[in-house]
Amino acid sequence: MLGVCYYPEHWPETIWADDAREMAELGLKYVRIGEFAWSRLESSPGVFQFDWLDRAIETLAGAGLKVIMCTPTATPPKWLIDLYPDILPVDIKTGTVRGFGSRRHCDFSSENYHRESMRISEVLAKRYGQHPAICGWQTDNEIACHDTAHSGSHNAKMAFQRWCEARYGDVDTLNSAWGNVFWSMEYQTFGQIELPILAVTETSPAHQLAYRRFSSDMVVKFHDEMVDIIRAHAPNQFVTHNFIPMHDTQTDNFALSKKLDFVSYDNYPLGRTDLFFADAPTAQFKKYMRTGHPDFSSYAFDQSRGISKRGFWVMEQQPGPVNWARHNPRPEAGMVRLWSWQAFAHGAEAVCYFRWRQVPFAQEQMHAGIKRTDNSRAAAHKEVAQVRDELKLLAPFTDHFSGDLATLPLQAKVAIVMTTENQWVTEIERQGDSFNQHQVEFSWYSALRQLGLAVDFVSPEHDLTPYQLVIAPCMPIVSQDFVDRCKATSATLVFGPRSGAKTAELSAVPNLGPGLLQQLIDVKVLSTETIRPDCYAELQLDGDQTSYQSSRWREELAPGANVLILARDEFKQPAVVQQGNVVYVGTLSCEEFLIALFRQLAESVGLPMWQLGSDLRTMQRGQLQFVFNYGATMQQFTAPENAEFVIGSSNLQPYDVAVLRLS
Repeated sequence: MLGVCYYPEHWPETIWADDAREMAELGLKYVRIGEFAWSRLESSPGVFQFDWLDRAIETLAGAGLKVIMCTPTATPPKWLIDLYPDILPVDIKTGTVRGFGSRRHCDFSSENYHRESMRISEVLAKRYGQHPAICGWQTDNEIACHDTAHSGSHNAKMAFQRWCEARYGDVDTLNSAWGNVFWSMEYQTFGQIELPILAVTETSPAHQLAYRRFSSDMVVKFHDEMVDIIRAHAPNQFVTHNFIPMHDTQTDNFALSKKLDFVSYDNYPLGRTDLFFADAPTAQFKKYMRTGHPDFSSYAFDQSRGISKRGFWVMEQQPGPVNWARHNPRPEAGMVRLWSWQAFAHGAEAVCYFRWRQVPFAQEQMHAGIKRTDNSRAAAHKEVAQVRDELKLLAPFTDHFSGDLATLPLQAKVAIVMTTENQWVTEIERQGDSFNQHQVEFSWYSALRQLGLAVDFVSPEHDLTPYQLVIAPCMPIVSQDFVDRCKATSATLVFGPRSGAKTAELSAVPNLGPGLLQQLIDVKVLSTETIRPDCYAELQLDGDQTSYQSSRWREELAPGANVLILARDEFKQPAVVQQGNVVYVGTLSCEEFLIALFRQLAESVGLPMWQLGSDLRTMQRGQLQFVFNYGATMQQFTAPENAEFVIGSSNLQPYDVAVLRLS
């Protein structure tokens, strides 16, 4: 199913009906509205204007479109800020107030912001919760975007002190947990606790972790209450939220999504590639400058599916150049179609494009839409129409012949264990500038995808028994409960460097790393070094004559007598070890090594692989096999013998898609 984001308040009412008619003709079924309309809905305290929104909904519904209503809490209006200035957050890096004039100018610790957000949400839910044209709701917009999970305000400090008292009970327990005897940091009362910001040098790691946990809890509390309000008045309409990349929320995403019917994601492959690969060599970056990295969107799709109760939606799909990255190239012809199909292949139930028409004013006037500012059709229009037509070709393979791919199952046999704590710990205790948890996790994921392996992202609380290969690229804090889950599965378990090295309060484990994981594998980490990426050592995989790289983060491993050594560095020291079904990797490495290691492990557990080359990716959903060409040249691949082509052929053109039916 396809949809679009629309802002009727940006356009003359005289063109709404034409817009709605054209949307329906293009095959769009869903229209998201209202997420930034607070000032238009409530021009002053308690003074509401709903007539325009009522007419907009009626117009869209009249064309057969289903409407997704949003709560407008990401943009508190100026009159509200003037009434309650404490809504504005304080920058934790400078201590200055982040002012009005853009969006997300809000502090989750402000009781005034919380109360007013719930009030406007309830007003909207009461008015539209039973409206026949409204199919569902989106809460807020890209929550915690623009580094707004944290605030350095007085409200945040007071709330953090209360949070600490509730968590630790008494101040002596807190002092002990945080190691405050160090540098004379001991507190006598909870009221003395400051936020761990703006100090002379680094603050206590445990203090920083507690602050991040607190900030995450504040975001989740805000979001949970909003969901509850909507459900109370809109019991027959779905509730979702449009997530940004999981790394950027600085929030426990499993907790944040818990009350939703399903998760949505905003997919901007070019903008995100420009930011994520900013330091990549030119040759590597330029190759995917107009396509996005072949694994970057699917990385986010699989994470979104992992925190969702079912398949996910793409609530915003990039249709052309964006305006917010450091550089904003045009997509290659065919990429809007390819990204749409890639989302469906990885579990999407709907793809909605942002936005219907490029706006000629304000901050996003350089952000492309399906239509240009003069109302002519942008390049993406033709590609969306092609997706519309191709969805019809797949209708016979869904349960109700509608082209709705939600009925097609997706079952991976490989899982990556994901927690926001992994990210927090490595951001707080960097140890080496070239260790980036986000990049490490992505590199491990990309290696698996290049082998054609489907990947689920799971929490440490997830049942691991359905999987044959379970990967934890970096998991510094592990619980006994998680270790017990590991003991209960026959899957091969692979732990990356730093795993198990820290307690829940971010101290070194008493028995050396990998801490509690020593119940699974007899190995100790005696010491750790971080080195420049260009000062790597050679790495040799057992039985493989290829020379790989051990770099950036390297651990001195002391394996027990019954532990196998799978890889050694150039000094003949163990770098990767295995005992039974558990593998510990004590170094960061190059992509080629990860591919070779995962291929070896996948073969050992009988996982089928389909490695198609660096520019091709494949994914199976139900009886359909999808193949994507991210390359600039035609690529050939050999289809399985039991397959027939529904879309495309084995000669895959540049930036093209093939879909095969497996019998």
